[in-house]
Amino acid sequence: MNILLTGSAGFIGSHLTERLLADGHTVTGVDNYISGQPENTALFADHPNFKFIQADVSEGIPYRAGTFEGQTLDFVLHFASPASPPHYQQFPIETLMVGAQGTQHALELAHAHGARFLLASTSEVYGDPQVHPQPESYWGHVNPNGLRSCYDEAKRYAEALTFAYHRHHGLDTRVIRIFNTYGPRMRPDDGRVVTNLIVQALAGQPLTVYGDGQQTRSFQYVTDLVNGVVALMNAEESDAVHAPVNLGNPDEYTILQFAQVIRERIDPALEIIHAPLPADDPRQRRPDISRARELLGWAPTVDLEAGLARTVEGFRTSVGAVPASVERTPVAAE
Repeated sequence: MNILLTGSAGFIGSHLTERLLADGHTVTGVDNYISGQPENTALFADHPNFKFIQADVSEGIPYRAGTFEGQTLDFVLHFASPASPPHYQQFPIETLMVGAQGTQHALELAHAHGARFLLASTSEVYGDPQVHPQPESYWGHVNPNGLRSCYDEAKRYAEALTFAYHRHHGLDTRVIRIFNTYGPRMRPDDGRVVTNLIVQALAGQPLTVYGDGQQTRSFQYVTDLVNGVVALMNAEESDAVHAPVNLGNPDEYTILQFAQVIRERIDPALEIIHAPLPADDPRQRRPDISRARELLGWAPTVDLEAGLARTVEGFRTSVGAVPASVERTPVAAE
């Protein structure tokens, strides 16, 4: 297939690019590096089936200017967006715009080519959930004007726009809701709990837990997520594939438990300290993956110990990935 992927230089985007190229597809990556990393693009620079366009998809997707000009797209994957609280709170307007105009430009491109479209949405559409675990049928409990709202509402709008194109134009669309995902190539300043704790531990610093640490999260290794994305891409069109699909690991940990796992893996002597809980931090987060199991035959296969071993090794070997001192942003989740 001929695939265009927005957000290709991001953590998830780079792993998805790697898988799509390995499967024999042609990939055009698009990124403006607001949160993506040039080194992720460089991983595929010499691949004959990969081309890259540096552009802000909120302003348009200049696909005709790419090297694959004239080729019809088979799939448009829209993954472009800051995804960690420090980044989307630093760029709140840009985050809203990529969820709005960026999504529309990606949908228009898919419509013009007769291509299928897949939106990377998020578990953040559930907000601070009052239903646990969260099924796709749950409408969510979101603060529309809080510090996290620029991301939460951008993704909720992106889903609404995607369904409008499906219903009004008959576009073949698919939507995934990504729960906390981790793995190599995460930015060390990502600001989410996995990177915060690993970077602190490797630097010999105390591990910071926000609040009492009893808030819960589930942690999905990135290759499990990619497998789910590919399975949904390959699914035959039906009413079922157009509905949102949760992709996450249903194994649930408190943040305090997770900090203890990191400490035991890297340095059991490290202290765990507590800091005030940030505003609108969800108290619990765990996916109901029944739909993914039934529709795609998908379930995560990488357990936390194996995934963390690969992730920690990735941080150990990344040049400059573990600074001696890292400013901590008070967030404990996605």
